Amino acid sequence: MTLHFPNQSRSFDEAKGCIRFIGHDDVFEVVFRLDIDALIEIDANLIQNEQGYIAVFDLARIAIERVARRAYIRRKDRVVLLTASDIH
Repeated sequence: MTLHFPNQSRSFDEAKGCIRFIGHDDVFEVVFRLDIDALIEIDANLIQNEQGYIAVFDLARIAIERVARRAYIRRKDRVVLLTASDIH
């Protein structure tokens, strides 16, 4: 298993209250959803709108990808929800 993140795109999903981003495990695509509460855990002073969420995600991307790898190893799902408890 080599989970990597070759595509730096991310998007805010207002309906689900998360940032979506994609990882790849060899040929398999893995969708990650980072809950807004996790972003608040990263930066309690973030501006709570789409631009604020994206800005915090971008600043913390390397750490978020590290958390995503650990969560994926534990869960091995094609869709992984990352919550504030994953950030600790």
